[in-house]
Amino acid sequence: MFRFAVLVLLSAAITGFSQSPAPNPPSAAASDTISPPVADAEAFMVRSEWRAAEALLTPWLVAHPDDSRALFDAGYVADAENRPDDAAALYRRAIAADPKSFEAHLSLGLLLARQNDKDKLTEARQELSVATILDPGDAGPAMKARAWRALARLDQPTPGRPGDTTEASNDLLEALKLSPETPADTLLAANLADQAGEYGAAETAYRRVLAKDPKSAAANAGLAHVLIVRKQYPEAETQLRAALETAPGDPALTAQLAMVLAAQDKAEALPLLQKLHETHPGDAAITSMLAQVLAEAGDPTGSDLLYAGLLTASPRDPDLLIGHGQNLIHLLKYPEAFAVFDKATQLAPSNPDGWNGLAFAASRTNQPSIALHALIMRSKYLPELPSTYFLWATSYDSLHQKPQAIVYYHHFLDAAAGKFPNQEWQARQRLLLLEKKP
Repeated sequence: MFRFAVLVLLSAAITGFSQSPAPNPPSAAASDTISPPVADAEAFMVRSEWRAAEALLTPWLVAHPDDSRALFDAGYVADAENRPDDAAALYRRAIAADPKSFEAHLSLGLLLARQNDKDKLTEARQELSVATILDPGDAGPAMKARAWRALARLDQPTPGRPGDTTEASNDLLEALKLSPETPADTLLAANLADQAGEYGAAETAYRRVLAKDPKSAAANAGLAHVLIVRKQYPEAETQLRAALETAPGDPALTAQLAMVLAAQDKAEALPLLQKLHETHPGDAAITSMLAQVLAEAGDPTGSDLLYAGLLTASPRDPDLLIGHGQNLIHLLKYPEAFAVFDKATQLAPSNPDGWNGLAFAASRTNQPSIALHALIMRSKYLPELPSTYFLWATSYDSLHQKPQAIVYYHHFLDAAAGKFPNQEWQARQRLLLLEKKP
């Protein structure tokens, strides 16, 4: 049995999970067994006359509480009137009355998905999964394809929800077996490839979207992200400036442009970010980016004021702690920096920047054993630099481990190549003493 309201709810599979205007009446209504009050209510629903429809459905359901079609229609009316709890209850009653109702399972799944609540999302996925194995009836394969699309969006990783890019991609492939690809499908495929680190496939898909819709902010932002990850900063800058001509002031595109400019050490990055922060002071991502750029511009005090606010809201964020710790190093607050980096490395032991900071802070607070441990951990993720060679050498030297200190002072001098004259002078002086024959 075909439900005209399902078309409305299923359209959310393309543009999120929001409600859409009512479509045309059901083509199968004439052949369905339907009571006059329910048929009249559906006629009102076609015209979006929700109260009139409800006035007919409510007394009918009092007398016929197991009429699955009327229950579904009443659920849709409640949904349209933005009464999600009532709508969900009615959809569940419709399912209880007819467990094979494709429309009720799908509509309940989409309703719960729109609410973006963790527990409700779990139930939403269950309902949508059931819908994909039910017979959609006269609605046909296109409706089932939209159920798969809705599942793909639920399975896509988002902030606060891990998701599964492989599962989401499989969902989308199932949808494409049943209906032609849409621009939204292409964009979703691009996003999933991007999230999975398949940047070549992502770029191709983003460019396909932009070929049809050059003003797509999502595709422009996605393509920029791919270029930034690949460190193709000039190309990203060109692409973002063109995108901002059609969407001036777009915060996401502007933030990406600021990031690209900062990566190229262009002075324009700082005022651009400051202006963006002024207009979006509560945006943690923008604030964090501004804090980073201020630090790189030589303003650790200003940067740390921003980090302090961010850490108040997210005290266990390792990236924020590392940024804060780096500022403390520049402000010569070594004991405080040591404590911050120690916390960061406990929270994120695979982040080499935390170990790098801990090694330096430990060296400055006369804790050479901890410095060496931090250097060992860092070396698992990053190659050595002149600065780390120097830390290895001075830490071993402080512990009176002469052979190791000699080796690393030589490594440092080879890598430094005249770029660190003060430390190179110190290394040579120490080698004169350490290599002096008794």
